[in-house]
Amino acid sequence: MPRPRRLRRVCFRPRVTCYRPEILGSEVVILTIDEVEAIRLKDYEDLSQIEAAERMHISQPTFQRIYKSARRKIADAIVSGKIMRIEGGPCMFESGMRLRRRRRCRGA
Repeated sequence: MPRPRRLRRVCFRPRVTCYRPEILGSEVVILTIDEVEAIRLKDYEDLSQIEAAERMHISQPTFQRIYKSARRKIADAIVSGKIMRIEGGPCMFESGMRLRRRRRCRGA
């Protein structure tokens, strides 16, 4: 039995949770909230993988797997004209909350 997934710290709650191509397809690609957070930290905030992993309170190899999965799903949705929906995933929202000895969420 695999060990339970550790919750990923997420400082961003997406306002838009569904993207549709102009010509609607019937297939849907599901992006988890932690995958969106990985894309936001690495591509939008331009952090290194190590910095982004620290912000999410996960290891760098785990961040790499999440990031790679997100990029593959986004590419599939764009190239194949699929609907992209954002939902679920093992994460906890900490928007603006202070944690002991940890940095406050920025850019939330």
